[in-house]
Amino acid sequence: MLAIRLDKKVEDRLTKLARKTGRTKTYYAREAILEHLEELEDTHLALERLANPARIYSAAEVKRALGV
Repeated sequence: MLAIRLDKKVEDRLTKLARKTGRTKTYYAREAILEHLEELEDTHLALERLANPARIYSAAEVKRALGV
């Protein structure tokens, strides 16, 4: 379960869209979240990686590890 507060203009736009299309406001809120969730997760992961960078390996180290 999720409750969100929207400003009046956004709420009105969402209500109008739902009425025009016969869908629920919940449907459109869910679609918006699903569409942007992966991008938000990727952004968070990238920021986390920048804050805590992993070890960097040289090409020689990689070749040695792979037996090339």
